[in-house]
Amino acid sequence: MFEFRVLGPVKLIFEHQPISIGPAKRRAMLAALALDANHPVTLGQLADALWAGPPPASAVANLRSHAAALRRVLGNRLVARPRAYELSVHDGEFDAAEFARLAAAGRSALAAGDPPAAVAHLSGALAFWHGTAGDGIAHDTGLGARLSALDEQRLDVFEDYITARLTAHPGPELVTDLRHHLAGHPLRERAWGQLMLALYRAGNVAAALAAYTDARTALAEHLGIEPGPELAALQRAMLDRDATLNEPPQAATVRAAIEATPRQLPPDLGTFVGRTREVAALTNALRQSLTGIGPRAITVFGRGGIGKTALALRAAHLLAEEFPDGQVAVDLRGSDPYLPERTPGDVLGQILRALGVPAAEVPETADERAAQYRSLAAGRRMLLLIDDVATAGQARPLLPGGSGGVLLLTSRRPLATLDGTVRLEPGPLGLDDGRRLLAAHVGKARIAEDPASTATLIRRCGGLPLALRILGARLASRPSWPLALLAARLAEDPLNVLQFEDLSVRDRFAADYLAMAAEDELAARVFRLLGLLPSGQVTPREVAAQLNVPSKLAFQALEELVEARLADSPRPGLYRVPDLLLIYAAELAADNDPRAVRGAWAGEICVPAA
Repeated sequence: MFEFRVLGPVKLIFEHQPISIGPAKRRAMLAALALDANHPVTLGQLADALWAGPPPASAVANLRSHAAALRRVLGNRLVARPRAYELSVHDGEFDAAEFARLAAAGRSALAAGDPPAAVAHLSGALAFWHGTAGDGIAHDTGLGARLSALDEQRLDVFEDYITARLTAHPGPELVTDLRHHLAGHPLRERAWGQLMLALYRAGNVAAALAAYTDARTALAEHLGIEPGPELAALQRAMLDRDATLNEPPQAATVRAAIEATPRQLPPDLGTFVGRTREVAALTNALRQSLTGIGPRAITVFGRGGIGKTALALRAAHLLAEEFPDGQVAVDLRGSDPYLPERTPGDVLGQILRALGVPAAEVPETADERAAQYRSLAAGRRMLLLIDDVATAGQARPLLPGGSGGVLLLTSRRPLATLDGTVRLEPGPLGLDDGRRLLAAHVGKARIAEDPASTATLIRRCGGLPLALRILGARLASRPSWPLALLAARLAEDPLNVLQFEDLSVRDRFAADYLAMAAEDELAARVFRLLGLLPSGQVTPREVAAQLNVPSKLAFQALEELVEARLADSPRPGLYRVPDLLLIYAAELAADNDPRAVRGAWAGEICVPAA
C-alpha cells in the first residue's frame, strides 16, 4: 500500500518505508497529481503548479522527465494521458483525503449532538498533520495556493475539535492547547472565544476577561480593528455572569464504536452483457450467505480480461440493498507484477477505516486489526468486494467470523485452499453475447451491416470480453471504419490492435506471465516456447524430451500454467494455449530465447518411446 502525504513535507511511503522522490519540483508534481487523484492533470495545470509566472521553454520536457522518474517508483499507478498524467490513489492512501473524510464525519457528529464521536473523528483528522502543507515546496505557485487552503482547513478543523472538547470532556489541558494555538495564530477570533469560554467554565473569570483584552490588543496591532460582535457579546455575557455560559451541553450518547455504513462499490459496467447463468449463480450464493448456512466467501476466478470484476460488480449491485450494513470495496492489486503483495494488516486497516474507525484508533498489529474487524462485522449484513486477490493467504484473515457477512473475491487463481468458498470461473463470451457487447459500444445497426466481419472479430478475440471492449472502443472512435477493415488489421497485428488508450490485452497477459515467472522459471520457459508451436498444444512427455528435464518437472510446469490461467487442459495429459495467449507467448520467445533454441523447439518434437 502506498501512502501519499502532503500534510507536512511531501512524502511517498510504500509498506511503511519512505521512498526518495527527488528534488522539490518533483515533489511538487507528486503533490499536484495527488490533490487531483484519479483524474487527468494536464501539462498546463502541472506547469502552473510547479512554476511561478510563465513556465520556461523546457517546462514540458522537465515535466515528462519528472513523470518518468515517478513512474519508476509508482509503476502503473501513474498513467500518461493525452497531454496529461493521472495518478491512481486508492481509498485510505492520501492523507489529505482521509483528513477531509474524518473532518466531515466529525462535523456531522457535532451537528447531530454527539460531541464524543466528533472528538474521535476530528482528532483522527488532525493526526494526519506533520507540519504545514507541502512544507519545503515553494508556495508562490498555483500549487502553493491549494496547499495554503489546506492549512486554513486545518485551523478550522482544530477549532471544531476544540468546540467538541468543550462540550464532551473539558479539562485544564484544553486551555494549554488553545494558548499554544493562539501563539501561532493570534488573529483567530473564534479561538479567542473558545479560550475565554474554557477559562470561564473552569471558574477563572478574571483570566477569561484578560483573554478578551489580549485578543483586542492582537487585532488592533495587526489589523487595526476591534473584536467582532460575537467576541464582544461573549465578553458582555461574562461581565453579566450569564448563567447560560455554564449550562451543560445537550446530553449525548457515547457510542462504543463509531459505525459507518459504507457504500463503496465502484460503478457497474454500462456495457455488461450476457452471463445470465453466472449472474444467477452468484446472486444465489450471495443470498445463501445471508442465511448463516451458506458460503462465507465466493471466488470469481479466471484469466486476465475474462471479465471477473465486471461479473462480480454486476451481482454486487443487484443485491446491494440486501446488504444494508454496507458494501466495502478493496483492490488487492494481486496481478500487478511491479508491486509487492498487499499484507492482510494493510487491507484490514483500510476496511476498518471504511467502517468508520478513525485512523488514529486503528490497532497497530494485523491480529488486533482482525479482531476489531470481526467485532465490528459480527451480525452485520455486509458485503466485502475484494478485487484481484493473489493468494488465499491474502483473503483468509478477511473471512467474517459469524453469519450475515460475505466476501466476494476475484482472482486469477481459484484460491482452492480457502475454506467455505463457492467458486465460479466465467468462460469466453459466445457469438450472440459478443455481438451485444460490440453493439453496446457502436449500436446495433453498425453491427448488423456486416455480420460476417462481426463474427470474425469475436472469433479472433476468442470471446475475451476485454478484447471486445477494446475493439468496441476503437470502432466508436472511428465511425467511418468498416468492420472488415478492423478485422483485417486484427489479423495482421492482433496484440497492438487490442491496445487502446488505457486498455491493453497484452498488459493483462503480461501481468499473469510475470507473476507466474517470478515463482516458476521452468513454467515461464515452457509457456514462451509453446508460442512457437502452431497448435499451441503439447504433452508432458514432449516437453520433457525437448527440454531434457524429468517428466515430473515437465508435468508440474504445465500444471502451473493451467493454475496461472495461461493454458488449458482439455483432457488429462494434454495442454493447449488459446490463440491470443499463443501470440503473446511467441512475442516473449522472440525477445527472451536464443534463435537456436527457438528453432529446435519449433522443429519436429521427439517423443520418447513408451
